[in-house]
Amino acid sequence: MNRVGLGRRQLLQSAACGFGGLALNGMLADTSCAASPLAEHAPHFPARARRVIFLFIAGGPSQGDLFAPKAYISKHHGQEISSPVGDDGQIRVGVDRFLPMAPVAPVRPRGDAGLMMSDLLPHMSGVADELCMLRAMVSDNKAHAPASLQFHTGHIAEARPSMGAWISYGLGTQNENLPSFITIHPPSGPRSYGASFLPAIHQGTPLRVPGNDRDPAISNLRDPSANLQIQRQRLDFLQGVNQRLLNRVKTDAQMEGIIESFELAFRMQAEAPSLVDLTGESGETLDLYGIGDGPSDRNGRACLLARRFSESGVRFVQVTMGGWDHHGDIAAALPNSCRGVDKPIAGLIGDLKRRGLLEETLVVWSGEFGRTYWSQDLSGKNPLVKHGREHQQESFCTLLAGGCVKPGFVHGETDDHGYQPIEGRVHLHDLHATLLHLLGIDHEQLTYPHNGRDHRLTDVYGNVVDEILQSA
Repeated sequence: MNRVGLGRRQLLQSAACGFGGLALNGMLADTSCAASPLAEHAPHFPARARRVIFLFIAGGPSQGDLFAPKAYISKHHGQEISSPVGDDGQIRVGVDRFLPMAPVAPVRPRGDAGLMMSDLLPHMSGVADELCMLRAMVSDNKAHAPASLQFHTGHIAEARPSMGAWISYGLGTQNENLPSFITIHPPSGPRSYGASFLPAIHQGTPLRVPGNDRDPAISNLRDPSANLQIQRQRLDFLQGVNQRLLNRVKTDAQMEGIIESFELAFRMQAEAPSLVDLTGESGETLDLYGIGDGPSDRNGRACLLARRFSESGVRFVQVTMGGWDHHGDIAAALPNSCRGVDKPIAGLIGDLKRRGLLEETLVVWSGEFGRTYWSQDLSGKNPLVKHGREHQQESFCTLLAGGCVKPGFVHGETDDHGYQPIEGRVHLHDLHATLLHLLGIDHEQLTYPHNGRDHRLTDVYGNVVDEILQSA
């Protein structure tokens, strides 16, 4: 592929091609219609998955409380131990001594495969045999903003294209009336779903779960002042003006993005409204996702929307579920966080499977990092009452499902303190390389020229984690 995108002139020709049989009234008569910049592209090799749903558990879920308890930690609960960190020169905020904390609820083997999972996740425990658990994930920064940025873009500081934008750029959309990348309740700031130096059409379309029928999921999706034919005429005029300006300045990425996004927005009016309307779903399906059930309602609606958009051809759907930054009183806070996501996520996996979509849909569950197995003693007092846990990027857990990863499988292990990987280490770059591989993309070949060199999602790093993939 070595895909470097459509040329600028091709992008403009595409925008000029009027949809629904209407052209730009001769303003661009010298150009011929070219393929849309979102047109579907062939992968490098046969894909194992066709789409991705990324469930971003923002704040850093505690892997020790949820998936990977440590006998040493539980045995020494509340007893000061020597530092498991060592003399690495790192500042540990709020940690002047190391007090191990046992899980706040029992963590037991689940399913036929025996994956460890907390009692706080009863519904996800019911789909444990569909999950592939990476227990030695590693990233490079312990602060929320850079760690989140790295998970989304591969970089901790620079404004780079998000992984959804890279996938859109590499493969295009399967439905010309919808974006190839949708982000539901995105993290603050557009960099987590932006396109950066890629063509702007590949950035994520933000969407929110409507609180009521008058609160639209996608802003400005409808124009009640005019029918589609009049809107098309208005848009043709506006696009022509934009094109004349662009012809004068020759290069303007923002203007190109406006031209492309206006066309996509017009096409979305035909299909998106029915997708964000959940009133046609059965009561059984709504209950499966926990919709109408208090704490799980919002995330349940988001997960159901993710399934509906994925099924309709959107390549990459991201759902952000916040509230996992448990620095204090984790014993009270973690159960509440789990109630908000447990049924929606299990419902999504079960619904994809029963609809025959799970095998070709890769579901990713992860925070930007995990949390320590010892207390962040905010009170300075013992026993461990209302204590929380600090950030830990040295090792954490990521869950995968579908997409031809091994179900009911655990990869990787950490030391007795739950701190350093001792086998099966997977860096974030390796995860990105593996996601692209499952979509049929060689991560070293998906490139874009910018500032004098070719860039890619994995920069100069990353190895496919073959151990977690099903046999072809």
